[in-house]
Amino acid sequence: MAESSTAKIDYLSALTAGLWKENPTFRLLIGMCPPLAVTTAVKPALTMGLCVIFVLVCSNVAISLMRNLLKPHLRIIMFTLSIAAFVTIADLYLRAFSPKMSEALGAYVPLIIVNCIIIFRAEACASKCNVWVSILDGIGSGTGFTLALCVLAGIREILAAGTFFDYRVMPKAFVPWAAMQMPVGAFVTLGLLLGLATLITTKRAD
Repeated sequence: MAESSTAKIDYLSALTAGLWKENPTFRLLIGMCPPLAVTTAVKPALTMGLCVIFVLVCSNVAISLMRNLLKPHLRIIMFTLSIAAFVTIADLYLRAFSPKMSEALGAYVPLIIVNCIIIFRAEACASKCNVWVSILDGIGSGTGFTLALCVLAGIREILAAGTFFDYRVMPKAFVPWAAMQMPVGAFVTLGLLLGLATLITTKRAD
């Protein structure tokens, strides 16, 4: 009974840790290129997040299945090859079925191969845990990353264009903040959100 309870806690922890406690963007500050580069609007941010979830889950499964066969000098190579295979699938899928979004995201989808989040989860979880824990870990970390992207993109899109997911949410009299479409908008918004995340964490600890 105790073992069953422990297993449930482990599975729940694997799923929820990436949402806040180990959120890649707001807590661990890794994989910061997409949050700064693809968050001018919610649609590209959500698409990037879904690609990362797909790659995380699939690569975690592949690495978990081969974890007992990994040799120390081949670990990173096998991680990279596994990740690259699923990034290629995601990139080709976008090019085939959503060429406009593929063009909008540009090189950032292929660059998922070297995203620190994917390598980090492969090393920290998938190479040490069973398939089910690895799947939940990929879903949790990917979802946490996607939510961070969408929050950042939502704020920038509303302030820059008065829209959210291409639907107008601000009155016609609203004056768009042009800076929010520029890199400075990404840095300022991310900085404020990081400060808010730190404040929340501090308050909870107190």
